[in-house]
Amino acid sequence: MQFHHHGYVSGEPRVQDAAGTGIDRPAELPDEMDVLIVGSGPAGMLLSAQLSQFPDVVTRIIERRDGRLVLGQADGIQPRSVETFQAFGFAERIVAEAYNIAYMNFWGPDPDNPRNIVRTARTEDYAFKISEFPHLIVNQARVLDYFAEAAAHGPGRIVPDYGIEFLGLTVHDEGQHPVEVRVRYTAGPRAGEERTVRARYVAGCDGARSGVREAIGRKHVGGVSLHAWGVMDVLVNTDFPDWRTKCAINSEAGNILHIPREGGYLSRMYIDLGAVAEDDAHHVRTTPIDEIIRRANEILHPYTLDVKQVAWHSVYEVGHRVTDRFDDAGEDGRSPHVFLTGDACHTHSAKAGQGMNVSMQDGFNLGWKLGHVLTGLAPETLLETYSAERQPVAQQLIDFDREWSTLMARKPEEISDPQELATFYLGTAEFPSGFMTQYGPSAITTDAVHQALATGFSLGKRFKSVEVTRVCDGNVIHLGHHAKADGRWRIYAFADASAAGEPSALGTFAEWLASPESPLSRFTPEGADPDAVFDVKAIYQQRFEEVDISRVPEVFLPKSGPLGLTDWEKVYAAGPDGWRDDDIFAERELSRDGVVVVVRPDQYVAAVLPLEATAELAAFFDGCLRPQQAPVAAR
Repeated sequence: MQFHHHGYVSGEPRVQDAAGTGIDRPAELPDEMDVLIVGSGPAGMLLSAQLSQFPDVVTRIIERRDGRLVLGQADGIQPRSVETFQAFGFAERIVAEAYNIAYMNFWGPDPDNPRNIVRTARTEDYAFKISEFPHLIVNQARVLDYFAEAAAHGPGRIVPDYGIEFLGLTVHDEGQHPVEVRVRYTAGPRAGEERTVRARYVAGCDGARSGVREAIGRKHVGGVSLHAWGVMDVLVNTDFPDWRTKCAINSEAGNILHIPREGGYLSRMYIDLGAVAEDDAHHVRTTPIDEIIRRANEILHPYTLDVKQVAWHSVYEVGHRVTDRFDDAGEDGRSPHVFLTGDACHTHSAKAGQGMNVSMQDGFNLGWKLGHVLTGLAPETLLETYSAERQPVAQQLIDFDREWSTLMARKPEEISDPQELATFYLGTAEFPSGFMTQYGPSAITTDAVHQALATGFSLGKRFKSVEVTRVCDGNVIHLGHHAKADGRWRIYAFADASAAGEPSALGTFAEWLASPESPLSRFTPEGADPDAVFDVKAIYQQRFEEVDISRVPEVFLPKSGPLGLTDWEKVYAAGPDGWRDDDIFAERELSRDGVVVVVRPDQYVAAVLPLEATAELAAFFDGCLRPQQAPVAAR
């Protein structure tokens, strides 16, 4: 964690100084704003936390509830989400209170007595085999609390406007704030009062029954399967030996997905309620909790559950739907002004544990783009990439969840290989971890012409961190963990073999970065810190003791803040031993002749280029950013 760069800080360093609209932020919802977020779920709260890093953007978030969420329905946290939490500054704290999934066990009918169940497989969870981040279970309400803290402690000081519900909107062809939004107060002294506000952009984060989706005429495409599941969060006494281990249980009486929860006692159970008749008319959703518990005991035989308390329960029919488009862009080429995120644009079963995770990545993708456009850093066309990038991801989620749900609902006689479910679980690990997302070529992701220079940093995929050694103090840290969700681009310059200060391709690249022709000069606002838009880091191949930091080019040691203090934490060595078989160059198959890796503000690899390809790097940023002729929001 870095602080003091704007002067001595004696208090909580996670609380940033208020700036822009965060200074004297009005308590009442204003008549006009830049961004109106509808709904304070995972996507909405992440979006507000991201936009709090753009304090010159007037952002408000409305929620029909009268306060914070108390009991969340979602609980599965994939490693990619924990990586995102790290960027927002709360990964360590939420990991400490969460349930960490170390194993997933599989149970099936006992061949000698099929009415009983026996353990058929014990598998290590996939998370740590493909990432340094764990697979967690934690209440959605706590996730929202942490994002609310990040939003409130950011420079924009964003807090939800509780007790206000969305009624409808109209997008006008003209005006600086073209989206007219009708809202109604649901709590407090103004309860029942309706009013109209205007916004430049609206983000619909308002769930599966999204009013924003309906208002812009987008349609959910898909349907509901004829199969129902009961779900309950319970405190129990039981003789089932794997009660504190995630389990998939298949028996003659049905199926259970059992997931221990945070805190050491609570667990969630998804209980198979069987096929639903076509003329059921959702009657199955009235199944009482006593019947769900009875079914659970029947499936677990010979083990039993003595349920002491039901914290929450529900019944749902598996549905798979994706909205036809995630924004309101017109066929006439009109730029979008309304966006859909999370359940407002994709719904599926809960058993794959993906909904909250994919929703948060929707918010992460959209947030920095809105910030860039509204502060003048990027043209409005950048916003067109949101739907183009996120809609295919949602479809992949639906396809995966449909297959997983089908496997989970099978009867014993339909299973030819008892290990099939365990094999599928491990064989598809990269997708439920959140690491399969790969954005195609666009204005913010180049083609793969130079991918061979860094095959371990796949274009369009998230930047996969590796440990390096910080030269200034010798500490071994993950290179990617230094990047925060502050809306900045990352440029990682991996050096050629020459030492610091010697003639080298890196030295020539550094000279160009410091020149008027470089993106740092052209796209950094006047008067802003030199790293306000681009966080540039150098990684040398030598041992850290062999890197003479006094000979490192000044562009990698920028001076920032009102005191002009040097940032010493942008220069790294590949590893403590240098030229190791397992240093970052070897692990990510980086060219020893040097390579530049550009990473977007949402942590996805945007470009891989030779150190000599300065014209290509300049052209890339010319295509997605706007030259800065006057100061805009400096972070």
